[in-house]
Amino acid sequence: MSDVLTRLSAEIDSRRGSDASTSYTASLFERGEDAILKKVGEEAVEFILAAKGDDNRHLVAEAADVWFHMLVMLSAKGLGPSDILNELQRREGVSGHAEKASRTTTQTER
Repeated sequence: MSDVLTRLSAEIDSRRGSDASTSYTASLFERGEDAILKKVGEEAVEFILAAKGDDNRHLVAEAADVWFHMLVMLSAKGLGPSDILNELQRREGVSGHAEKASRTTTQTER
């Protein structure tokens, strides 16, 4: 399953610097981080609205849009799906409450 994310991430990375008139992804990179973040936010709202409905296919399509735009943002920051998967693996088996408390403590120490 993560092979799809790896291939998609590599394709996203390859679009950086491509012709923005022929590549949606390249146009996002060209417009900058604020434009990418705006798309992540828009897609997240669409995902939430779809979740309120009864159309699971629509919900999955909106989730895919959110993931895609998040991958674009991660790429812009030099990150990829392996960074997220590693973080999820680190959290595996850890209580959600304990994990959140550790992030709060770490963030306040900075």
